[in-house]
Amino acid sequence: MTDVLVLRPQADFARVGALPPDSLSVSYHAPDCAELPALIRQAKALVVPAVGPKLASILFEGTSLKLVQVTGAGLDRLDKAALTKAGIPVANVPGGSNSAVAEYAVTAASMLLRRFSWSSAEIKRGNYAAFRAKLMGDNLAGIEGLLVGIVGFGVIGLAVAQAFAKAGCRICYYDPAPVVDPAAAAAMGATVMSLDELLRSADVVTLHVPLLPATQGLIGASQLAGMKKHAVLIQASRGGIVDEQALAECLRSGHLGGVAVDVYSTEPPAADNPLLALDGDAAHRLLLTPHIAGVTRQSAAFLFRSAWQNVERVVVTGAPPLNRAY
Repeated sequence: MTDVLVLRPQADFARVGALPPDSLSVSYHAPDCAELPALIRQAKALVVPAVGPKLASILFEGTSLKLVQVTGAGLDRLDKAALTKAGIPVANVPGGSNSAVAEYAVTAASMLLRRFSWSSAEIKRGNYAAFRAKLMGDNLAGIEGLLVGIVGFGVIGLAVAQAFAKAGCRICYYDPAPVVDPAAAAAMGATVMSLDELLRSADVVTLHVPLLPATQGLIGASQLAGMKKHAVLIQASRGGIVDEQALAECLRSGHLGGVAVDVYSTEPPAADNPLLALDGDAAHRLLLTPHIAGVTRQSAAFLFRSAWQNVERVVVTGAPPLNRAY
């Protein structure tokens, strides 16, 4: 009998040196495997990536699972009601991607503010002198001294705020939930604001909220229009938080100075995604990445090792899981 069923390739774990402990019997299968329902019924634990399509609730009916372990923080591909009804504990690995996401946000903001990607494209077109003159004439700002607005001030949002603060930025934040670490927020002089006030005030807005009914479409046309002119937006939370059609129109109008998008309403983004149809200056102000803000060799190793430790704790020793989400 397989102790642990894993819905990601063994190579993912091997390449970062984070294979499972010898105490576990593990099998690896694709999430669209035809035998998946039978395999889940035979397993004691299921390990799944945070990113991927929704797992059907019927998969968890009549199983003997003692744990569903997510190798990341996000839980939106799981049906909470179905798993709770089935009495199957679900655990994640919160905070494992903090440094990687923070690095992404600061790097993306800098690239957009100073138009590095745009510059590269213009130089390749033979437009060195004219574009350099345009950059000089536009009097571009660097990161230092700017007001950065963090939407979602949990463990990831806090890490992002600290990274921007180290770069010399002033910090404001919005989060309807209590701040995870008020002392850390106070230490960097972070100012709490309403969402509308943050959007009006911040030079850089970076999103770090989970996908919930309350956050679906949180940033729509009116919120984008209310942002400071030429501000930069970083979308590295979850697809669905930002209205992509409204975002494309806002870029096309020239209102925003730049946008980095790492997550999409559907992944991969559909061919008719409005962001993919942008051209000209609007396209140059848009930086697209394939849901990798939190993915580095270091972060993956931490996430995988933490997940294996928790699975071993439950399956081998019979202890309750750490970081139980529900």
